[in-house]
Amino acid sequence: MKHFGIDYEAVFQAMPGAVALLSTDLVYADANEAFLRMSGRTRDQVIDRYLFDVFPDNPNDPAASGMRNLRASLLRVAATGERDAMALQRYDVERPDRPGEWEERYWSPVNAPVPGPDGRVALLLHRVEEVTELIRARGGQNGGDRARALEAELYTRARELQEVNERLRRSHAREREVALSLQAAMLPLPGPLGPRWGAVRYRPAVGSLNVCGDWYDLAELPGGRLAVAVGDVVGHGLAAAGVMGQLRSALSAAVRVADGPAAALDALGLYARSVEGAESTTALQAVIDRGSRTVTYSSAGHPPPVLFHADGTFEFLDRATDPPLGARVEHLPRVQAEVTYSAGATLVLYTDGLVERRGEDIDTGLERLVDCLGRHAAAAPDSLADALLAELIPPGGNTDDTALVVLRL
Repeated sequence: MKHFGIDYEAVFQAMPGAVALLSTDLVYADANEAFLRMSGRTRDQVIDRYLFDVFPDNPNDPAASGMRNLRASLLRVAATGERDAMALQRYDVERPDRPGEWEERYWSPVNAPVPGPDGRVALLLHRVEEVTELIRARGGQNGGDRARALEAELYTRARELQEVNERLRRSHAREREVALSLQAAMLPLPGPLGPRWGAVRYRPAVGSLNVCGDWYDLAELPGGRLAVAVGDVVGHGLAAAGVMGQLRSALSAAVRVADGPAAALDALGLYARSVEGAESTTALQAVIDRGSRTVTYSSAGHPPPVLFHADGTFEFLDRATDPPLGARVEHLPRVQAEVTYSAGATLVLYTDGLVERRGEDIDTGLERLVDCLGRHAAAAPDSLADALLAELIPPGGNTDDTALVVLRL
């Protein structure tokens, strides 16, 4: 949307809903006009001030828990990076023009994380809906009592939802553990390569629901050739892990009998049409011939491997890319390409979790990858693989799986 020349500061201020941005230590970084009007504060009374200096608890009413609940929600979002929609909250808000005089207000907040360049939570977005007048209108002459009864009912429902969510969380945690065990059992070790020639890594996504279907595979072929593949199934959890196992096994078998990587992916594409959940899977198959010092490859919509030459130059293997599996209505033969290398080159294959970040152009992630390779190219494959994960994956973890293969040619 850059070509529209959008002024996002103006958009933020013009939003009809009340929205504020806070730092992770709960200091106001910005607030739009709707938020200032709703709260009855000026910009100078809000910006760069601690949340609870602007809106303190009512010391005269220990039952006024809205501010305490809000603090717990914001800190939870900062710690987990997950959005939190709060139940309706009652707040006692001190009138700025009459210190010591408090108004009973009813707000419905939603708090969401705003990630920084490194993927960690940088800001907290706090959106508020004002429902005080609605509560009073429904309450009539006994508005206060009815409002408190409604608040108590909503609180009870919120607690029930929290209990349901906790049961779901435990169930998802068990599913994650099973999915990880399944993936670990199906993904091969480097085998005959040994640490001198190659290293493989699999890094699961953070979060109980985010175990995905990334895979890698290595296979020895006749004539001293080596087949290496990476792939990424759309979806999460056990279902994705199961599809991943089927596709990895099918491609591993196909490359042993097919006439090159493109033919192997052709066979996989036909097989994937019969596997539920395999649609839009990306995969890349390469065959390394150390005798002729060539890499032959074919890609089904997968991010391009990097061939880092011994002289410090590099190239992305992107000259044989077709759509992902199942993306075409009719089956068409896939293309493949061949590239040569000199002894000492390094080939890096990976899934998109290594380079993609939400809201960021993929080219930025590819530049980070090449920069890291340039600085660590002389390292052994094991050390290079560790460096790539350490520098390219956000410190707090990633929301997508990452599979990585590093080969010294």
